[in-house]
Amino acid sequence: MLHKLKKIDVPIVVILLAFMVISTMLVYSATLNSRVITFEPKKIILIYIVSIIAFLVTTLIDYRILTKVSFYLYGFGVFLLIAVLLFGEKIGGARGWFSLPVVKLDFQPVELFKIILILTLAMFIARRKGEPLELLRDVVPVGLITFFPVVLVAVQPDLGNAMILVVILCGMYWIGNMRLSYLLIGALVIAGAAYLFLYLFQHYHTDIQQFFQAKKWPTHWMDRINTFISPETASKDDKWQVNNAIRAIGSGSLIGEGFLNGSSVHSNRIPVVYTDAIFVVVGEEFGFVGASVLLLLYFVLIYRMILISIYCNHLAGTYIIIGIVSMMVFQIFENISMWIGIMPVTGITLPFISYGGTSLLINMIAMGLVMSVRLHDDKLLEDE
Repeated sequence: MLHKLKKIDVPIVVILLAFMVISTMLVYSATLNSRVITFEPKKIILIYIVSIIAFLVTTLIDYRILTKVSFYLYGFGVFLLIAVLLFGEKIGGARGWFSLPVVKLDFQPVELFKIILILTLAMFIARRKGEPLELLRDVVPVGLITFFPVVLVAVQPDLGNAMILVVILCGMYWIGNMRLSYLLIGALVIAGAAYLFLYLFQHYHTDIQQFFQAKKWPTHWMDRINTFISPETASKDDKWQVNNAIRAIGSGSLIGEGFLNGSSVHSNRIPVVYTDAIFVVVGEEFGFVGASVLLLLYFVLIYRMILISIYCNHLAGTYIIIGIVSMMVFQIFENISMWIGIMPVTGITLPFISYGGTSLLINMIAMGLVMSVRLHDDKLLEDE
């Protein structure tokens, strides 16, 4: 079985290893003077070892076996999303985590569900064998498969990851050969819903906030949205994090202030800089050049993934890769954009770079699926 690893995509492996080095450097800098967390080399090494093992194991498993059991995985994933709402721990205002005391790690079920959703939608759409998706037979069921978990994630509330699930759905609709007329209708519906949401949010902002406070529901997401769509009315406290992040990235200029020398990073002006805001460390300490190198690595990674999908002989493999590409491209865009002020702040991490065991583990499993498509593309399964 191990001889299959000879077909592995070497550039992707090199980029993943480079990300591990870059992430370790950035997290070390971000936690150097942190009042919240300390740099734990043993814990980080453990996370990397587990993630690499998960990558290799997923690579060696034929991805089509996983698609065949994807509906069972989907049921398990939905069960986890319901369970975390009832019994999970609240971190950062969202009840979306399970605490694992044995390994001293926090597990976020929605991260795993992203992969499960990609496998499920790929299996469902691949049944059409490339034919255009029919509205009632394909488009509606696929939408319903995604809608229920989106609601479960949104009420945590975790709007960032709920958006990622929707983006995965859109990517799968596109690669699944959805009719142009359906795409236009969908775009109009989304635009109308967005307009209605913004209208109600702006005109009934106080009423909505009072209602949530009366129910003792989290309202921090309202402050984040208000900071983005109405910065002139947002309080200084609400804008403080984003404004400091923009200043820090801007102060990095061309080549940055130098590794471990980021003034804003090390004065604790940027909350959670080691997780969601890790790009601020890149901008401030390595400047435009460092940020460009990081984006170039992401570009090459996405490019190699798309190449594998193009030359894949099986539709399910192509769909899986495009689902993963959709997920990662949006995460990269959203994470970087929110710290330069062009997208609202959400709890979305920067893939492979932000500190977080669940995020890294799931991203490595996703890359293992990509490699599985490459390694097993020439092998036929029975009853395929």
